[in-house]
Amino acid sequence: MVGKGVRRPGGTHDVEEVLDELYATPPSDFVSLREQRAAAARTDGRPQDARRIHAARRPTLAAWAANLLLRARGQESRRFLELGRALREAYGNLDAEGIKELSEQRRSIVSALSRQAAELAGEAGHRLSDAARQDVEATLRAVLADQDAADRWAAGRLENALTPPADFPAGAGTTTGEPAGAVAAPRPSKSSQPSARSRAKDELAERRRRRQEQEDEARRAAESAGRRLGELRAAHADAEGELRHAQDRQDQARRQQAEAEQRLSRAEQDLRHAQEDLRRAERERRAADERRRAAADAVARAEQEARDAERKLRRLTGQTSGPA
Repeated sequence: MVGKGVRRPGGTHDVEEVLDELYATPPSDFVSLREQRAAAARTDGRPQDARRIHAARRPTLAAWAANLLLRARGQESRRFLELGRALREAYGNLDAEGIKELSEQRRSIVSALSRQAAELAGEAGHRLSDAARQDVEATLRAVLADQDAADRWAAGRLENALTPPADFPAGAGTTTGEPAGAVAAPRPSKSSQPSARSRAKDELAERRRRRQEQEDEARRAAESAGRRLGELRAAHADAEGELRHAQDRQDQARRQQAEAEQRLSRAEQDLRHAQEDLRRAERERRAADERRRAAADAVARAEQEARDAERKLRRLTGQTSGPA
């Protein structure tokens, strides 16, 4: 993730690019962009991606500034991570000289990078308060002190500022010129038995280690619960969306049924009218046919009468005009 610029997914279906874009977005615009991207994923038929996007939590201003620093200052960020690895190795080996030298580098680099993060945030339109700048510095110190914190920052998706371990050198110089909290390199002991001071330091270190493990476990549990809550909220939102769609389809089906019933009722009424018209036309046809037959009978009788009258006329005419 170190050195990558802000990527705009556009039409891409890569959920990782969408998440990168979200965590490079100022917190004030985070939620609206998250909902847009989640809705687009649902529209594209990618419910799992939509749930994952919807589960993303808005970063604090300090966490966003740290994410922005990682992306905008890639080369410096890589060197910073390398410094952290070297410092943790020196601290683990109780290399007092190495710790002193690296701690001096750390103080100047943390100060410079936190100042750059504030400048980048200001250029993006979000001025960091003193408290936010302190959170950025604490995050950078945590990145140097803890591998898990370094990995989380390198992913570029911090949601909250990180806290450095309590048992790691805080970085301020002591009267001897060594970093505060630094463990001195072991000196040869005149006795084979550990001194009371050494035992006390060991016990303190062990208590700090256990406390740090408990804090880490609690933090992981809280993050897991937060992710699970986000997933459940996303699933609930999906279910509500599906319910609304189902209700819309049901309402549409009911409207279509009502319209079909109205059309059926009109068709049945038209059928009854047509049947009545057909019966009326049939009656009129039969009446007309009866009138036609009656007229035909009358014509036949009239023709017969005409023929009879003509024969009678001829007979009469023939009797009158014959020889004497």
